[in-house]
Amino acid sequence: MRHLISCATVIEELAPFLEPDIECHVLEFGLHADPTRLRTTLQKEIDAVCDGETGDAIDPPTILLGYGLCGRGLAGLSGGRCRLVIPRVDDCIGICLGSRDTHRRMSEEHPGTYWMTKGWTEASADEYDKVVAKYGNERADALYRVMFAAYKRLGVVDTGSYALDEVRDYARQRAGQLGLEVEEFPGSTNLLHKLIHGPWSSDEFVICEPGQTTEFSDFLE
Repeated sequence: MRHLISCATVIEELAPFLEPDIECHVLEFGLHADPTRLRTTLQKEIDAVCDGETGDAIDPPTILLGYGLCGRGLAGLSGGRCRLVIPRVDDCIGICLGSRDTHRRMSEEHPGTYWMTKGWTEASADEYDKVVAKYGNERADALYRVMFAAYKRLGVVDTGSYALDEVRDYARQRAGQLGLEVEEFPGSTNLLHKLIHGPWSSDEFVICEPGQTTEFSDFLE
């Protein structure tokens, strides 16, 4: 059986490509705030999967990871007896734009863009609600204006995986509070489809064979 361990921010984009033989584990977005915690949590999930799997060197169990490098949180993972397959991108936005090169090109062409998908929007809303609960609306909005001072727009990524109505509404509301523009950009399901179905080419994926450990350099060009 194949296993998928995914960040909550991309699971809806991955959902259309999942098959019955894939066991799915979804982890909270908040782990990104601490790459060390993200790495530790992922390693525990990977170890738990491997402990329950059988396989051999010829056909090892495969764990697909719905993540990018994510602040180096995916560097230093060991698959044990399992093979790990990870998109060779900087973060989840790169996955939804189709490649790291596309992500970097679009960021260069549209500087000051804070990228958003449905999962990213839902996670951001949860984080905002926590800040409001702690500091109140007025102070929370002031903190967010400082956090987004370097941004010009909220970029909504459309992968075609779901209706964008809720994402648009949230982006417009948040943009109004922060004094930003909202712009939509075409996404891609190319990397999402390949993660689940292959092929896993070395230029698009980090493939960590049994007994190996992922390195930061694996994610570089």
